[in-house]
Amino acid sequence: MALRGSTGAPPHVPDLAADVGDILIAASDIRAKVSELGARLTEDYAGRQLTLVSVLKGALPFMADLMRAISIPVQIDLMEVSSYGGTSTETSGLVRILKDLSSPIDGRDVVIVEDIIDTGLTLNYLLRYLRGKNPATLRVCALLDKPARRLVEIPIDYRGFTIPDQFVVGYGLDYGEFYRNLPFIGVLRPEVYGRS
Repeated sequence: MALRGSTGAPPHVPDLAADVGDILIAASDIRAKVSELGARLTEDYAGRQLTLVSVLKGALPFMADLMRAISIPVQIDLMEVSSYGGTSTETSGLVRILKDLSSPIDGRDVVIVEDIIDTGLTLNYLLRYLRGKNPATLRVCALLDKPARRLVEIPIDYRGFTIPDQFVVGYGLDYGEFYRNLPFIGVLRPEVYGRS
């Protein structure tokens, strides 16, 4: 029996190869950048108590690779926030915390690990929220920075790549919960997200 959507039609199953146009950042370039960021964090936080806070779900692959590239003791925690609805490609502006921190961060050196910063609205909210928990320091490490879409200024202390205003997927980034498993950052073809 085939799975069917609410209209009776089979649900769209993405074709990972066909749905992605250009590869914007190759897997080898991601690995090199993660190693570089890990070395910088190791140097900057030597002798201190570093806590990485991953913003789920998109930053999970980046966080996993980044923490392995850090050669000092590090603790991790996870948060899940949302400002997108369903398969939407546009932020709603309304931020909701779906999963909060598991441990207190007061007095700790905290680095928020993000997959991508575009409008900055979600991260701006998250920075204000986490400052209220009294960390010793609070910094941002983002794999991707998309400044063309920025609505609020965000301090990015550790930046992987600056990218153009294109809809990207892969290495944790999704569209409709698919494409996260791609090992590279690719540009999703407009006709794919225009199907919704």
